[in-house]
Amino acid sequence: MTDEAFFSALAQPGIQRLRAYDPGHDLVAFRRRFEGPDSRGRVLVELGSNENSYGPSAKAKEAVLGTIHASYRYPDPLGGDLKRALAAKHGVDPASILLGNGSHELLMQFAQVFAGPDADVVASQHGFAVYAIAAQAAGAALRVAPCHPDGHAMPRGHDLDAIAAAIAPSTRLVYLANPNNPTGTWFGAEAFAAFLAKVPEDVIVVVDEAYAEFVDAPEWASALGFVSSHPNLVVTRTFSKAYALAGLRVGYAIGHPGLIAVMERVRESFNVNTPGLAAAEAALADEEHLAWAVARTREQRAALTDALRARGLTVFPSQTNFLLVRFAAPGDEAQVAAIDAALIDRGIVLRPMGGYGLGHCLRITVGDADENRRLLAGLDEVLA
Repeated sequence: MTDEAFFSALAQPGIQRLRAYDPGHDLVAFRRRFEGPDSRGRVLVELGSNENSYGPSAKAKEAVLGTIHASYRYPDPLGGDLKRALAAKHGVDPASILLGNGSHELLMQFAQVFAGPDADVVASQHGFAVYAIAAQAAGAALRVAPCHPDGHAMPRGHDLDAIAAAIAPSTRLVYLANPNNPTGTWFGAEAFAAFLAKVPEDVIVVVDEAYAEFVDAPEWASALGFVSSHPNLVVTRTFSKAYALAGLRVGYAIGHPGLIAVMERVRESFNVNTPGLAAAEAALADEEHLAWAVARTREQRAALTDALRARGLTVFPSQTNFLLVRFAAPGDEAQVAAIDAALIDRGIVLRPMGGYGLGHCLRITVGDADENRRLLAGLDEVLA
């Protein structure tokens, strides 16, 4: 019988054991459910995907419309204009920049290039799910370092000492997220410098900074400041979060030109589309809109944290545009699933965390003031 099992047996060993990335709930189906003819006027509150509720820059929207007439042409295969704009912003050579169809694509490609059956990968417990998927797809073993325990100043955050200790002679790639998804936790510049000093030069360190723009913790610093002195370090960023261009899929990596040149060998041709290139360049230039959206998000992050804690919930520290919230004791996933389902019935979508081993938690995107009010009202009904 030619079913999925048949074709799975034909795949490479790493793919045979691989599970596809789980994006969470079927949002398209929920949109139809709550905004269709039988919606009774309800509008879905989507707080599960860490999107920016304030939307993109008006200049980015205009840039997208300006490309429609050229949709029959292939996009710039080099992404030259966007690379030059990014190089100017970050003070690096354009040859140090690699563009991706979102940073997800780049994270997968690092494992494709540097990991394999004889070259393993190290990542933290409760790290972004794509790191494990990337390692397995490359046929590499994943060495998972324990995170900080509850009660630590940064519970569930990366333990850099444990990650350094997990690096073995066979390790070729380390994934870090700062801040981390799904926990929202972060580490400071001094701790990162001490970590880098322990990493062999033949181990590539990828620091995923998808949420960097939302950080205001004084001890945090971007890993970009270490790239010039550490050729084995590469930093990924995205336009999906703070720049609110998630639907256009634009990400980038910054690293040593030699490392980037090797990565270019596996980059898919025309991997960033024309509207995405134009919108990203325009959004990058609109610093006023970015600052406004980030400031509003930080304000709402603090207010929502206080409101949830006032309801007796445990909210983990966060420097992102989302909060990891504990709704039950570990092991009581059924109670949390019931809360999640009850919120969905009220048109409020959060992100279940069972796939991260955090089934007693839900991840909540920080929405705008109206979305957060609706969330809290729904929670009050459900928790009552």
